[in-house]
Amino acid sequence: MISAAPTPINDAVILMAGVGSRLGGGIEKPLVPIAGRPLVSYIFDALEKVGVRTVHTVLGATGERLAADLRRLLPEGMRLNPILNPNWKKQNGISVLCAATHLRQPFFLTMGDHLFEVAILEALLAESDHVGVSLAVDRKIESIFDLDDATKVKTAGTRITGIGKTLSEYDAIDTGVFLCAPTVFDYLNRARREGDCSLSDGMRLMATAGKARAIDIGDAWWQDVDTPEMLERAEQESGRLRS
Repeated sequence: MISAAPTPINDAVILMAGVGSRLGGGIEKPLVPIAGRPLVSYIFDALEKVGVRTVHTVLGATGERLAADLRRLLPEGMRLNPILNPNWKKQNGISVLCAATHLRQPFFLTMGDHLFEVAILEALLAESDHVGVSLAVDRKIESIFDLDDATKVKTAGTRITGIGKTLSEYDAIDTGVFLCAPTVFDYLNRARREGDCSLSDGMRLMATAGKARAIDIGDAWWQDVDTPEMLERAEQESGRLRS
């Protein structure tokens, strides 16, 4: 029996509305150089390799300037759709909601300060049911560079049962790479309290409804780049991202 080909995903949302105060250096995090290339260039490359054609970037205080830089870095044949989040000081769930009117089909969602191998996107394509949200998780907990800062995930098989930075019991780590159906926007709206919510808040509601799946990344590598120490680690491991 021949397996069906993965459903193509044409859109991706990248969250980059924050100011990157923990990293310092006076440069937007997506533009921080990693092995001589801006961090976001690696994200663009990975998305291009799995067929993404439109990249929706959710931007904050430096939106116009950053959008101009991103256009110069985007691979030929891909389209940039910059989206301004006027409430960029709020949590990242609000940034995701800013993209709601731009998407009608499943889409990749990632962070503008996360490096990851294309194999993670391929795993999501191969294993996602395209109904709720599939989160790429890392079960190699001993390899996580800054475990205290990581978002923890509790699973039951492929079903997510808990998510958050303060979980006391967990068996996986959130890589910040998702494949989402548009229904994610409904759950984020339900999760809002006083006009604010995190992506994890929405994920917890989806988990309760049985619509949040964990996809194991296996041996694939990723790294959040949120501090100078994480940046140094990313530099050391950046060879994994080269073609």
